[in-house]
Amino acid sequence: MPNGAEIIKDYVSEFSRLQNWMLSVKDKAPDVYSSMHDRYIELKVTLASLGVNLAELDKIKE
Repeated sequence: MPNGAEIIKDYVSEFSRLQNWMLSVKDKAPDVYSSMHDRYIELKVTLASLGVNLAELDKIKE
């Protein structure tokens, strides 16, 4: 079973990758961006609840 640090690391990695993908499709595929946005919010809320400071990580800033 993963410990808290491993879970946070995995979520931070996913959050970072997702943001990069979102930024690359924002103007080209708004429907894809919108569907990714739901996961972005889920990850953002989860990371914040785990005490992760998103100030430096959040490139979307919505």
